Amino acid sequence: MQTALRTILPETEFGSRANFAPHARVAREERPTQISGLPLGIRGLRKSYGDNEVLRGIDLHIPSGQFVAIVGKSGCGKSTLLRLIAGLEKSDAGSVSFGDEIQAEDIRVMFQEPRLLPWARVLSNVEVGLGRDRSSTDAHVRAEKALAEVGLADKRDQWPSVLSGGQKQRVALARALVSRPRVLAFDEPLGALDALTRISMQRLLERVWRDQGFTAILVTHDVAEAVALADRVLVIEEGRIAHDVVVNAGRPRERGSAELAGLEGSILNHLLSGDDRT
Repeated sequence: MQTALRTILPETEFGSRANFAPHARVAREERPTQISGLPLGIRGLRKSYGDNEVLRGIDLHIPSGQFVAIVGKSGCGKSTLLRLIAGLEKSDAGSVSFGDEIQAEDIRVMFQEPRLLPWARVLSNVEVGLGRDRSSTDAHVRAEKALAEVGLADKRDQWPSVLSGGQKQRVALARALVSRPRVLAFDEPLGALDALTRISMQRLLERVWRDQGFTAILVTHDVAEAVALADRVLVIEEGRIAHDVVVNAGRPRERGSAELAGLEGSILNHLLSGDDRT
């Protein structure tokens, strides 16, 4: 069954960062209730696909526990950057470091599609996020706690097919949280949700981030979502960081406030300014 799971789920669900990071250690330790997010250091990161140079020398520092959103037009390289950080792909040049030795479960990714196993009940789907620890005596307890954190404790015995889209994404979030990661990367996780469900999920993401203290990296096309959630918004253009915006608004944030609307407008103007030149 373990082989079948690896075939269907993204490798990062099983902590495959170790495949790309020789310094990673796989030893398991008791995870703290309050997580210390890892800092990220990126130097000279480059990635090409054939003749298409997607990333052209990214230099970036993300402090421990910061919430960073990455925005940009389709094809600008934002998802590629996320995949390199998560260890899902190898760079052509440059480095990604975390300021500390990392364990297999330290980095997790949440995707736009929930990617739940249809033949497994909700609790079992969450346990998949434990990887090798899935066979531990406290696996059920840890999975139930993760479900409670996303407000789905009462759905533990349900099949994925009966859940709404928002509930499926909550299960996917619980699966990512169950190993208590220190870096959680979000690749357009709310893009397929309706407007009200999306706002609810944004609030949930912010709450679990504040409660647990992991470093969060969100790729999104939604600039309003970026300024509502992030401490900092990076605008990627043609494979480079073209704009780095600090969001100083207090939390919890009031959606639609003049302050957030101003930041959103500034970022959108920057993104659309290239269209005016064409």
